[in-house]
Amino acid sequence: MGAPLYGLVEAGGTKFVLGVARGPDDVIATTRIPTTTPDETIAAMVDWLAGHGPLQSVGLATFGPVGVDRASPQWGHILATPKPGWSHTDLVGPLAKRLGCPVGLDTDVTAAALAEYRWGAGQGQPAVLYFTIGTGVGGGAVIGGQPLAGISHPEMGHFHLPLHPADTGFGGVCPFHGTCLEGLASGPAIKARYGASLSELPADHPGHEVIAWYLGQAVTAAQAMFEPGRIILGGGVMGTPGLLERVQAEAEQLGNGYFRGKAREIVVAPGLGDRSGLLGALALAQAAAS
Repeated sequence: MGAPLYGLVEAGGTKFVLGVARGPDDVIATTRIPTTTPDETIAAMVDWLAGHGPLQSVGLATFGPVGVDRASPQWGHILATPKPGWSHTDLVGPLAKRLGCPVGLDTDVTAAALAEYRWGAGQGQPAVLYFTIGTGVGGGAVIGGQPLAGISHPEMGHFHLPLHPADTGFGGVCPFHGTCLEGLASGPAIKARYGASLSELPADHPGHEVIAWYLGQAVTAAQAMFEPGRIILGGGVMGTPGLLERVQAEAEQLGNGYFRGKAREIVVAPGLGDRSGLLGALALAQAAAS
């Protein structure tokens, strides 16, 4: 009998990435479907996975906020979200009903942190944080091999931080918190200020310094709270040439030599590249099947 086959879902605000795999080095098939209405998107997701079964289990790494407490009636449901039409959508129910197998669930960023801890840049580290900087900003943590959760999952993109001196006139784009990290450093926040993505701005544009400063603040806050061995920065904004190095330098300056982890060593790009989220879904699926 061969190794079990797992279904993988990386559910994002603009697209769902689907896959089936037997292990991190044995991803058999993948596809992408656009995130449109809940009914249309979920039906396409379930149909594709059903066509590649039978599956041992499914791992669902999703955008949030999402109910991750299995004891809650909201488990597996998207909670209040600014994404139109998606609040209170049940993601897990249709998967479990149609496929008849266990479903493992967490946020996309926590799942990515778990994948990087097991197979990527966080291997061998006692604590690993993963931030995605893209359409939104989110963060997840794995400590001692276990994903971090309290009464819900972490919301690391929604803490408030000081405004950069060159940014005091900007009110942020987060509909809930205005000038939280997401409201200041996400892709939409950058376009709202400058009319272009960060990678489209000239190399000497002040926006590069502003965004790196905010992300440096996030790094030093994470160091103060967790002293992680790795802080992994992913997402589309981080594809901007030179941004990772700018963030490392800002965090080194802000930390002022206090933390044991040196930002230039612990702040890194994803070791799994753009596979972190999908392989995070694999880690969730494996856990659900055990």
